[in-house]
Amino acid sequence: MTQLPAVSLAAVPGRRRAIIDLAVEIERRGFPGIFGPSLGDSLSLCTAIALQTKEVIFGTSIMPIYFRQPADFAATASFIHEVSGGRFRFGVGVSHAPALNRLGITAGKPLSDMRKFVDDMRKAPRVGELPPIVLATLRDKMINLAEEIGNGMVFANGARSHMAHSLGVLSPAARNNPDFFIGNMIPTCISDDRAAAAAVNRRTLTSYALLPNYRNYWKEAGYVEEMTAVEKAIADKDLDRIPECLSDRWLADTTLFGTASEVREGIEAWFDAGIRTPIIVPSSAAGNQLKAFEEFFALWK
Repeated sequence: MTQLPAVSLAAVPGRRRAIIDLAVEIERRGFPGIFGPSLGDSLSLCTAIALQTKEVIFGTSIMPIYFRQPADFAATASFIHEVSGGRFRFGVGVSHAPALNRLGITAGKPLSDMRKFVDDMRKAPRVGELPPIVLATLRDKMINLAEEIGNGMVFANGARSHMAHSLGVLSPAARNNPDFFIGNMIPTCISDDRAAAAAVNRRTLTSYALLPNYRNYWKEAGYVEEMTAVEKAIADKDLDRIPECLSDRWLADTTLFGTASEVREGIEAWFDAGIRTPIIVPSSAAGNQLKAFEEFFALWK
């Protein structure tokens, strides 16, 4: 029997009440975790999950550190941590230039900004006990920082073949500490039509291929040809060509797609690769997030 993964849940406008009900159902079915991406107000969703569930671990997978003052984040995170009985995990990241530019935010250096943010959060007065802080990671220096100042790390769209290297950056103490969070958000589409499922994931990751930090990570993971082709398409201002640059080998290494049995085997492979908490990000070739979860739940019947 495949181990149950955690899942990613987003508070989509117009369906927020249904999403909270879905969180309750996720807990009832025994899944070990629920983690919200930066899409939507994930901290508000976490507050609702704290009050509507009893046992499931939950948190933000990646909350951009520049969106609020550290003391304000600390107060909110401490509140959720307290009212949930310690089930909350606060995942934070430096986001990326396009998202920050849209908001008029100028970021500094990722490592020093993250170090200062965590330090400022922990120094915030009169906020109460803070939850474990999990750093969004891709490359080695941020992984090192996650061990130094954090309580875990979480990848998004990591390459499974590269995880032996990435996890090797950690000390044996961190790798073997069950309280040190090691997660990865994995775009997942379940369908007997493998081509349709692959197309969904390829569309999902095309926007990430536009980001230099992801391209540099995927080059490091062995996908130099694909990322060089993407950069050529960007230089040519031919963005429609980008999906064609993303090989099937790359897609199978960074996402899960295909039949139910293929996806279950893929989840097990992620556990085997050392990711203690695979975070499935369900999409559907036939509908919205709710349809995707219907298909995902059917994996475990």
